[in-house]
Amino acid sequence: MPEISEPNYPRRVRLFAAVALVAVGLDVLSKLLVAANLGHGQQIRILGGAIYLVETRNSGAAFSLGTGATAVLTVIALAVVGFILRTAGRMRSTGWAVALGLVLGGALGNLVDRIFRAPGVGRGNVVDWISLFSNDGHVWPIFNLADASIVCGAVLSAVLALRGIDIDGRGGRTKRGGPPE
Repeated sequence: MPEISEPNYPRRVRLFAAVALVAVGLDVLSKLLVAANLGHGQQIRILGGAIYLVETRNSGAAFSLGTGATAVLTVIALAVVGFILRTAGRMRSTGWAVALGLVLGGALGNLVDRIFRAPGVGRGNVVDWISLFSNDGHVWPIFNLADASIVCGAVLSAVLALRGIDIDGRGGRTKRGGPPE
């Protein structure tokens, strides 16, 4: 197993941290702008109705599952953040740095809402604001940038796992006997 002093390790940790910071930063900024400029019931239609910007508050998880279990979801989000931070210490793969950074940034973005938004600490409602193909979420559930980051990170994680690439950079398919990709 490579030691932490491996030359690429700090670069991957910096990439992981940068991806997480960008994801959480864009999510928090977008929610602040939506909450300040898009009142309840207002909507903005763009791309011919392919996307609607409409503010909603979600006390549940993705797709409004677990509505009313906000405190439990807060604890789960804290556990996910802790697990990712602990796992990041073994990270030697650029792909995993991006994937875990996206999931961490998304989890933190929604966690900020759960901690700081009404109705109270640990029970706050998440601001969702992107609706696809309808203004009310009946075609696709309304979501936010944190949700999109989590989904993209999860999809990238699945691709990496299917390719056999471990978080420590081992595994993966080789080309003509070369090193793992």
